[in-house]
This record gives sequence, structure tokens and C-alpha cells, in this order.
Amino acid sequence: MEGEVTFCPKWHSALCFFIFLMSCFCVAEADITCRSCQPGNNWRTKELLLKFDTSVAATGLRGEVFGNEDQAGSARSQRLSCEAGSAECARNRAEYTEPRLKRSSDTLRAEGEIAENEFAEMKVSRLKMSNQRKKSDGVISPVRHQERARRSSDGDEVRNTGSTQKQDPGVGTGAAAGRRVTRSEMRWSGEERRSAGTRQEELKLNSSTFALTGDSSHNQAMVHWSGQNSSVILMLTKLFDFNLNSVTESSLWRSTDYGATYQKLNDKVGAKTILSYLYVSPNNKRKIMLLTDPEVESSLLISSDEGATYQKYRLSFYILSLLFHPEQEDWILAYSHDQKLYSSVEFGRRWQLVHERVAPNRFYWSKMGLDKEPGLIHLETSISEGQALYVTCKLQNCTDANKGKPFPGYIDPNSLVVQDEYVFVQVSTGGRPIYYVSAKRDVFTPMKLPKYTLPKELHVISTDENRVVAAVQEWNQNETYNLYVSDTSGVYYSLALENVVSSMGLEGNVMVDLYEVAGIKGMFLANKKTENQVKTHITYNRGRDWRLLQAPSKDLRANSIHCALPYCSLHLHLHVSANPYTSGNIASRDSAPGIIVASGSIGSELTNGNVSVFITSDAGNTWRQIFDEEYAVLYLDQGGALVAIRHTPLPIRHLWLSFDEGRQWNKYSFTNTPLFVDGVLGEPGEETLIMTIFGHVSHRSEWQLVKIDFRSIFNRRCTEVDYQTWHLHNQGEPCLMGVKRIYRKLKPTSRCVMGKTYSVAMTSGPCDCTEADFECDYGYERRTDGNCSPAFWFHPSSMSRSCTTGMTFLNSTGYRKVVSNNCTAGVSAEFTARRQQCPIQAPKGLHLVTSEGSLTATLATNVTFLVFLEEGDGARTSITVDFGDGHAVTYSNVSSIEDGIKHVYKAVGIYRVTATGENSLGSETATLYLHVTCQLEYIHLSAPFVAVRNKEVNLTAVLWPSQVGTVTYIWWIGNNTEQPVITLEGSVACTFSREGVNTVTVQVSAGNNILQDRKTIAVHEYFRSHLLAFSSNLDEHNPDVAEWRLDVSRVIKNSLLQATGVKEDQLLVTVLPGLPTAAEFFLLPDKQLTEGKPEKSAAHLDQLSEVLLSALNQNLVQFTLRPGVQVTVYAAHLSAAPLVDTSENHSGSAMLMLLSVVVAGLAVFVIYKFKRKIPGLNVYAQMQNDKEQEMKSPADPTEATPSSQQDLVHSLETLDTEFNSRPIGCMKPHVHVKFSTELPTYIV
Repeated sequence: MEGEVTFCPKWHSALCFFIFLMSCFCVAEADITCRSCQPGNNWRTKELLLKFDTSVAATGLRGEVFGNEDQAGSARSQRLSCEAGSAECARNRAEYTEPRLKRSSDTLRAEGEIAENEFAEMKVSRLKMSNQRKKSDGVISPVRHQERARRSSDGDEVRNTGSTQKQDPGVGTGAAAGRRVTRSEMRWSGEERRSAGTRQEELKLNSSTFALTGDSSHNQAMVHWSGQNSSVILMLTKLFDFNLNSVTESSLWRSTDYGATYQKLNDKVGAKTILSYLYVSPNNKRKIMLLTDPEVESSLLISSDEGATYQKYRLSFYILSLLFHPEQEDWILAYSHDQKLYSSVEFGRRWQLVHERVAPNRFYWSKMGLDKEPGLIHLETSISEGQALYVTCKLQNCTDANKGKPFPGYIDPNSLVVQDEYVFVQVSTGGRPIYYVSAKRDVFTPMKLPKYTLPKELHVISTDENRVVAAVQEWNQNETYNLYVSDTSGVYYSLALENVVSSMGLEGNVMVDLYEVAGIKGMFLANKKTENQVKTHITYNRGRDWRLLQAPSKDLRANSIHCALPYCSLHLHLHVSANPYTSGNIASRDSAPGIIVASGSIGSELTNGNVSVFITSDAGNTWRQIFDEEYAVLYLDQGGALVAIRHTPLPIRHLWLSFDEGRQWNKYSFTNTPLFVDGVLGEPGEETLIMTIFGHVSHRSEWQLVKIDFRSIFNRRCTEVDYQTWHLHNQGEPCLMGVKRIYRKLKPTSRCVMGKTYSVAMTSGPCDCTEADFECDYGYERRTDGNCSPAFWFHPSSMSRSCTTGMTFLNSTGYRKVVSNNCTAGVSAEFTARRQQCPIQAPKGLHLVTSEGSLTATLATNVTFLVFLEEGDGARTSITVDFGDGHAVTYSNVSSIEDGIKHVYKAVGIYRVTATGENSLGSETATLYLHVTCQLEYIHLSAPFVAVRNKEVNLTAVLWPSQVGTVTYIWWIGNNTEQPVITLEGSVACTFSREGVNTVTVQVSAGNNILQDRKTIAVHEYFRSHLLAFSSNLDEHNPDVAEWRLDVSRVIKNSLLQATGVKEDQLLVTVLPGLPTAAEFFLLPDKQLTEGKPEKSAAHLDQLSEVLLSALNQNLVQFTLRPGVQVTVYAAHLSAAPLVDTSENHSGSAMLMLLSVVVAGLAVFVIYKFKRKIPGLNVYAQMQNDKEQEMKSPADPTEATPSSQQDLVHSLETLDTEFNSRPIGCMKPHVHVKFSTELPTYIV
């Protein structure tokens, strides 16, 4: 028996609830839970955690541990806990860590603080699988509330002053989890009424109390009761510091006398050792594992003698969760904080790395009879954001050579669930999830829900008895779910119940109100929302038929209750506790078939007020009210007796016992001093005659452990005369699930001990099949007359689509027998599908998709095409796939391409891919347009530094690589920043109407990649420009960074001004990026002298140009870079005067300068366009938003100036010839080509 106890720091706060644990429980996890956690048992989960997103498994890291309320066979609650985004099967993980018990006198932490090391939940709308714990009961956390109350004359009876108990939404606690409203006063018909008349001498139970001395500050506890026929109890108490988020103190206690006394074992584990978690092997309860606090040390302490002695082993990693093998007691999987999965075959003494980048809680042990070997592991490994792989590998040899990939292609992250004989994954295509299922480890097939279901979320509830039950939130639902049931393949689904109520759990998980009654196969309770009213419905045939619950005819005072169906009925809260120390709203047991205890209300709908406790002894046909307040009702002695403990935040010392299925109750004291009750732990097994109550006298006191031995209240063992037969029925109908069932039950008048040897005896007889034994098949809907008819979207002939000529198929009648229904004869032949010969038909419904469901692919990588045929003989239909690039393949039949067709494209482009299916009766063609792209790495905006006003300027975005696929260009030009220009071409032309500085920004979108470049253009009416070169010694000191170019530009400008006397505002200088070092100067007219006089402007600029060139040619422009380094500035022979006005008002020299600029611009563009590697020239081409991109110089690196313009042009032509000889595609930049994040700056 395992559990954890927690209390937090405030007086009179947390309401405490109780659950009776009959054996070791299994901890449910936050993301995906699987009911296959407990090996060797049939599915009996009470709490279905439907989450695909998964959190911490079996570690106790969550705020509430998911435990087993009834252990060896208690009520199966399908109280579905689904994550809003996801749900992971933690299988055996939580079975072995201890749930926490929290002190009832203390206020719980702030909303959202669940436990130490809590992990953020992944909220994604994807496949959520509920991994049912085979022995787990539900998920309920202690309620957060504050309540004012005053004590009555009796020690444990109080009057509540109208307070309302608050708790987390969707989290049930006690008898009315999640919906608790305290009564305004205690009624006489409550506890007083049970005492029956005059006060008698107080009845006392045989109990003993033990205080854990020295642990008064400890606020958490984890408890383990070894198992049946064992008197050993282990208890780990801890002081958890919520500010430090770690355990700062711990104590380990051990009892060998059923909890009467405890021994402190701190010396045996190390006086300074701080323990954080307790684990137990599910296959051998004598094997205990303690985990130390990793903040202090990372170690394991292992015991093989029920915790008497320990051995310590160091760990090299930090354990987040454990998964024990369902059969091998020493085999364990451990998940670490850095997403690594480790394995041990020696119960943690040694560990071996299995795999890295494993998704949290997405790892599963193999299942005997389905997997090839017992040491096989199913796991999900992360590839990238949004992509994962489902792989299988061997326990001790998980190498690439030994890995299997059962699913072809990528899956959505956190979507793998392996549960019984089914495997589920999810793949999103076009924003829509596609759910795949594999039955018996066969090939994956898309799950087929009714056509227009369009699920937003899907949670797998159960997979027992060869069928899948799923809760689906459809496109038009927000707070409710529809229940669907499948055929044996898990592929085809039919509607079972609409609009089942859900609520949000403590950990962000969705709680769906569905409860499976223990002991009665096929019996479920569910809360359905109808016209904004929540009503409880019951079914006896696995959801084939549902009806409302008949309310009791009388209340506790024997007054008549007038409640007529369908306007009034009984409604129940269906929350089930996951914490073994706290009680849920509803309970049933396999050992007590037909007895159900639940809290609820009577009326037109389920309410949170006026909550009472009800019981049924005949499986829901009739109900009785047993308390008009909230009580936790627990099962003793295989259900032969019931224990009731009142929910209250105040200390109590009494409980109530009933030996006649709740008809009469007796009050007993279990302690002399009133106790704040934190939780209850029962002896493992259905017998449960010894109970431990955990509590404390005050919020500062030590833990008080009260052992109660109920054996003394029974005076004899039961004999055959103490039993009677009971016929299961549904409102008088004895044939349920195709049989008549007769049970042996204890007589209500017998007060005896059934003992461990008692077993539920049932005899059954077959019934003739009726229409009620059949549900609607896939594609059929039940009409108002009760018949199943095809839905408007369904074609019955489509069920033979996958048929092969010469074979047979089952032709549906529109009905299929309910799973596990054992009826015979009757209308069976009429409703059962008929086997027929497969028809010969032409191929129809051919589908061609990529394995990832994408319309894009990356150049030079494998693309996997999948071909599906809806109708036609797949074995005799040939498939031809034309990839659109001159290659095609042909296959003789569809079955030969089940794993997909792989192809590699060697060029970027849009390809028309076609698949043609053909047989002797006809053909069918499917077409897919595939975009093969290449990653866009860099862009460069080619634009002039200076432009002439009102003259057209060409702007060009140069891409690297030049061919990347379909590209969109978005331009922001000048001051027009609100309305961008969008083009499919990389060049645009524009004009600037005003002088000044204008900014041009271009964004290039290629696939999911967007890059940007920006340039600044100075616009003037007239200007002259010329290229500058430098003595070679400058290159030796050129670090080729923007800051250096900025400083040198300033020095060059000052040198030109000193040598020529030109005004500062008439000269612009910029040093170009790259080597050899080059620069360019721009001359602007003097506005005061030439304004309104174009002729003077041209003449003035020519004069200034001659002055500057003269100074340059005479080597008059020099500057000192550093001591001993004198640099001379030259005029390059190739001038570049771009974009001057060619109107008749401008000089002829301007036209010549324009032509020279065009030539120079083309030369620069060619260099940028193809990213030449000019010897000694480093090119910078990386964009940045706020600066202009730097351009390279066309000057020769080995000379101060080119010998002639002809030489320079010749060198460019040579480079063109070299470049054109290279292949074009997704080529990487040359290793010597640099890319700068800085842009050139003008020195004005």
C-alpha cells in the first residue's frame, strides 16, 4: 500500500477525504495514462486519465498521486481525466511511488502549486490516450477551502455557519468532489439519528495511537503497506520547503505490527541522508526503492527485505519517473531530467543508457503475446520541434541496427500510446489531426469516426475486451464530449452517448464524467448535458441503451419524495479519488456486486447544493438516502460492512458502521482525543479489517497514526446460511449482456466475517438474442424508431472496398453485437453481418499523399509517397507513380507499396506527381502537386547609393542560393511604409520625387523562412561620383569591419577637404566592404550658388570634380593610418556616376557619367548576383534591419588602380565563365566568402 501525505501552513483549512486501499495502487500521470499499468489484471480502472500530453510518471512529482481506491477489485470508475492538450500512458510508473497525504488542518498552496519539481503541462490539441490503471481509482486532490464552523456539544459534530467550500475546478473530493457545499446546520437525521433513541454507553473500537515524535514540522508523508499477509508498514515523512522547492528534512519509519508501533530508521539509511520518494516493485512488494533528494546527492537506497536493511547506490543522472516491467520484478526504465531513458535489470543497482531525446512518459514495455520479445521497448523520440518518431528497440542493445520503426514517417510530438493490443499515434495534416491505430502490432490504419465528427480532441478511454472506447470533443462542442465505441480492429467507431460532461482537473487535465461500476460487467454511469441541464444516466449493456436514475421514494425522515421521471430523477457526482487517502464521490467493489455508494442530489438536474449520500443494493434499480451531508463511505470485509466518516475540517473521534448495506448505522469512537483526519489507509486485500487513520491533534503536532482493528466487532465467521442469491436485472429485465446472472451475497441480517477465503460466486444462463443486444455499426445511426439506418454520408457498399477478388468480406446489416455480449440464437442471424464473396470492381477512390501529409519537400532528401485505394481489388490493381521529373515506377498491386514509395528530387521546382491504379475493369488517377524547395540562406538588396530625383531606379533582391523554389517578395519603398508592394519577381523599378534620404526594405518569403535586407538611398537632383583606390599597404591593416570603414571614411573625407578646399556639405564618402580596400566619393552641388540654375549646377560639379581628380592624380590626398603607415588615395580609372538627369537641361558630361555608372552598376550586380570569389576580395552580404548592406569593390586587390577599364571588364567576363561552369542548386557559400551584419555608412 503506498501513499503520500502533505499538509500546508494554515489552521482549519483543507477538507480531508478518505479512500480505502485494498492493495498496492498505481499512480496515474498527468499527460497520458494507460490502464495497462498493472500487469496481469483485466481492465478495472476507476479513473480514466485521458491525456496525451503527459507529465511525470510514477514519480510522485505531481501534486496528487493517483492511487488505487479499492486495489484488488474495487469500483471501476471511468472518471476520465483527459489533458487539454494531451494524455500519456504512464503504465506501471505510478504504481510504485507513494501518493501524498495532506494535513487537513492546513491550507493548501496557491492555485497551480501542485508539487515539488512540477512540470509545465503541454497543451496541444492532439490525440489524448487514457491509459487506464488496472487498479487505480481516480484523481482527486484535497479541496482548497476556508470554512468557519463551531463545535457542537458532541466532540465531532459541528454546525457550519453557511460557509462555502472552495476547490479547484474539476477536482473531486470526498463524497461530493468538486461540487461540495456545506450544509447550514447539522440535521437531527444525521449522526444523532443513527444513535437510535436514548443515549447508550459509547461504542468503542479496538485502536491504538502512535505519534511520530520529532516530525511535527514535516508536511508530507508517503506510506507503503507491503501487502496481504504482511504486517510491515513503511512511512516516509518529509519537510518540503515551497520557497526552495525542495525537501530539507526527512524521516523513515517502519512498523512490523500492522501500525501499532513504528521504529525510526534514519540511522540505517544515513543520518544526514534526505529522502524524497519511495517506490515499490509491483511484482515483489518486499523490494523497496528510496530516492534521495538530488539537490543534496543523487542516490538510490534499495531494500529486498521489506525495508529492514538498505544498500546505497550512486546515480549519475536525476530520475524524473520510473516504469517497472509488468512481469520481471528487477527490470526498470528510468527517465531523466535531460530527456534520456535508462534501463536496469538489477532493480536499480546498475543503469544503462537506452536512448536520448525521448519524449516524457512516451515509453512502454512490450506485451507478452504481442511483441516478439519481452525486453522490447516502445518509445517516442523527438526529432525536431513538431516532429517525432515512433521506434522500438531492445532493452540492452538499442542501437540503430536494432531499432524498428513501426510507423512510416513522422508523428506529432507526445502522441504515442501503447495500450494492450493497440498502438495509437497522431499525425497533423493541414491543421487537422489524423489518428492512426494498430491492432495486434499490425500495420497502422486511420481511425474512422463518423465522417463529420471533425474532432478537436480525442481521448482513448479504454481498450479492454478487444475494443476501443474514445471520448471525442467535436468541432461544435466546448465543455462536453461524445463517447464512441469501436469494432475489434479499433478502426471503425459508432456513437454511444452524446454530450458527456467534462471539467478541468487540477493539473490542466480534462475530467469526463464516466464511471464503470465494479463487479457488474457492462454497467456504466455517466453525466450527460441536455438543454443546459446535467443529468445522470445508467447503462447495463456497455452504452447500447441509457436511462435516468429513479430517485428514492422516501427521505431520511421517511417522508415521501415526489419525483417523477423524466422531469425529476437522481443525479450523482462521479468524481473518483486518485489519492489513496481521500475518498471520491462514488464507490463500488468487485467483491460486493450491486452495492454502489455515491453523493448526489434529487431534482431536474445535478446540483452542487443539498448534497446527500445515496446507496443502491440492487445495481442501480432502487436507491436509498443514507446521509443528508457529505460522508466518505468505505468498504470493510469484502463489502460485508460499511464505514462512514464525516467530511469536516474540524477534529473528530467518531465513525459510523453498517452491517446491513447501509440500512442501519452505529456510532463508534476510534480515539479519545479528537483528531484532524488527513487520510485513511486500509490493509491490502478485499478483506480489510485493519485500518490506519492519519492525522494530528493540532497543526503544530506530530503525525498521529491510529490503528483500528475491526475484527473485534465481528463475533463469528460466515457460513452458507448467511448468504442469499440475488438476480441481477434492469427494471425487471433479467437478460443483460446476453445472459442471466445470479450472485451470492451476504444477507443484510448476518453480522459475520466473510474473510479472505470468500469469493464472489455467480452463475449465468444464456439468453436468446434480441435487437437490444446489437448496437449500430459504423456508418449507421439509430433513428427515433430504434432502427439503425445509413447516415446521409455513408454508402454501405463501401465496406467491401478493401476486398480482394476470390476472397470474402462481412457485409454489414447495419448492426453489430455489443462487445462481450453472450446471447445466442434469437435474432442473431438477422442482425449479424453476412459473409459474401468480394465483388469484382474497377479501382475507385485512389489517394496519393506524402507520408508527412505535406505538399512541400526539401531538395535532395527522401520523399515518401503513400497510395491508398478505397474500392477495387488491390491485389489485382497495378499502381504506376510518375514523379514528374522524368522518373516513374510501376507496382503489380497495392499491397506491395504499403510502406510507401521513396523518391529523391535533384532540382528545385513544382512537380506534378500522378498515381494511376488500373485493372481489367478500369483505371483511376490521383494527382499531387509537390513543391520541392531549398533553404533560403541569405538575401542581398542591390540598389544605388545615390539616385537622381524623378529618375527610375532598379532595385533587385539577390538570393543565395539563387534557386530555392516559390518565392514572394515584399517591398517597402521610401516613406510608403504602410502599403507594401508584393511581387513574385526579384526586381522592381521606382522613382523618388523628393530629394533627401529614402529607405528601401525587402522581405523574401520562401516556405517557412523569411529574410530581410534594407538599403538607404540618397536622392539628389545632380551629383558626380568617382571610385577611389588606395596604396596596397592599407589592405594589410583592414580588419574588414563596419566600424573601421566608418572611421577610415571620415579620415578620407577630411583628407579630400584639406587637399581641395571643397565644402563639407558637398562631399559624401563611403568605404566599400571587402578587399582590396575601395571607396567612392559623391559630389553634390552648392545649393546657394546653383539653385534654380541647372547649367550652373553641371558646370559647378564638373569644376569640383576636376579639382578632386587633379588632387588625387597628383598624390596630394594622403593620410596616416598609424605611425609609419602612410596611405595614398588614388582616383580609379573606372568612374561611376550613376543615374544623373539626361534631360536637355543637363550637361553632356552627365550623360557620359551616367553610362559609366550603368557599367559599374552592372559589374557590381554581377559580382553580388553570383557571389564571386575574387582573389583577395571578401564579400559581405548578410542583411540587418537598421543598416544598409555593404557592397564589395570591383577593384583589383593587387594594384592601387586597375590598368584600364578594359582589364577590369575582362576579369569579370572570366569570372562569369568560371561560375557558369558550376552546377546551380542548394549550394553552400564558398568557405572564404564572409557575410557581414553591418552596412555601409556615408560620411557627410
